[in-house]
Amino acid sequence: MGTSSDLPWLRRIAAVASLGEENRRALYEYVVGARDAVGRDEAAAALNLPRSTASFHLDRLVTGGLLRSEFRKPTGKTGPGSGRPSKLYRPALEEVSASVPDRNYDLAGELMASAIAHSQAENVPVSRALLDVAHASGREAGRPGNFIGALSDLGYQPAPDDGGGYLLLNCPFHRLSRNHADVVCPMNGAFLRGAAETSGLPAGTVVAGTDPGHCCARITSTTEGR
Repeated sequence: MGTSSDLPWLRRIAAVASLGEENRRALYEYVVGARDAVGRDEAAAALNLPRSTASFHLDRLVTGGLLRSEFRKPTGKTGPGSGRPSKLYRPALEEVSASVPDRNYDLAGELMASAIAHSQAENVPVSRALLDVAHASGREAGRPGNFIGALSDLGYQPAPDDGGGYLLLNCPFHRLSRNHADVVCPMNGAFLRGAAETSGLPAGTVVAGTDPGHCCARITSTTEGR
């Protein structure tokens, strides 16, 4: 899976522009957040759209290079037509350059630069300084009484899980975390814990996430500590 920077410039512009249509963007975000390839019927039902509308926009996303399609025989179905392969959709790109989904590499750079300066000034290890700086920055970015709103503003795309908490479908530091997870993921956790505290939640609301393809952190509950 590539990034939009792998596409020619004009195709990148067209791909971003295509997401200006509300239903198309909603379908794209739904497919990106799914754990497996998505069928037309599933997408239409999830977003309360006519099947024909979902099909049209999903195919346009394929044409634009944002999704790719595949055919797979359904499992567990019987009766006429049950063996016919279904058309399914999955992301073709890890990210679209114009912040779809949001990435925040400027913030990561600012945190790391501030951590180096703090380390030198206070004579503490850079790793410790990075956690301190990230936590303080998270506290500034939090929103009292609205942690989920703050997460959305910061580009994390929170989605309810089955246990009363939230998965974070997007990591604003995704590209950095691929090669530097041992640095970026602790920084991300400290940042989120700071934001949680400002929102009125305990730091323990933020825990390590284990779902592949999602952020390295997840939210256990937004009601604890209220």
